[in-house]
Amino acid sequence: MTDSTSVPFTALTALEQGGVIFYPTEAVYGLGCDPDNQQAVEQLLAMKQRPVEKGLILIADNYGQLLKYVDDAKIPMDKRTDIFSSWPGAITWVMPAAKTTPKWLTGQFDTIAVRVTNHPTVKHLCQKFDKPLVSTSANLSGQDTVTSIAMAKSEFGEKVAFYVDEPLGDNTQPSTIKDVMTGKVFRG
Repeated sequence: MTDSTSVPFTALTALEQGGVIFYPTEAVYGLGCDPDNQQAVEQLLAMKQRPVEKGLILIADNYGQLLKYVDDAKIPMDKRTDIFSSWPGAITWVMPAAKTTPKWLTGQFDTIAVRVTNHPTVKHLCQKFDKPLVSTSANLSGQDTVTSIAMAKSEFGEKVAFYVDEPLGDNTQPSTIKDVMTGKVFRG
């Protein structure tokens, strides 16, 4: 980000007011909101036409921001090297969810998908918001991801509270999703 007060503040205001934002990630544009605001998450799911049962990904600046949502004590010590050597980066780990993690985030699962990003715009936004964001691709469920802000505005219009106009990262594929306990790859 070139101006650390304009774009993040406006996107930050939208998040604080329970809005859904459009923003760049490592490879694709995403839709995000405050993970603790059930109404915002439900609005995001309705926009995407995505069932709550599927669960969502949280994207953060650092692992500390994710501890509220993850049952860290259940993660074996021998798995931690894999996790922390892959972050920050485009690896999303499916981890045991904390008992207090809302079902609007975990869906039908007792796990939560989380990632520590290396995208500077998202890192900055999570730092200013002081917590992770819900991160899901900017598309209707099952459809192709939008490839530009113009396309997103055509698809979502004013349902999105703020469009962050920053470039995507250098990755060509969405993040890999792996189960921390089994190593199973859900998306490679």
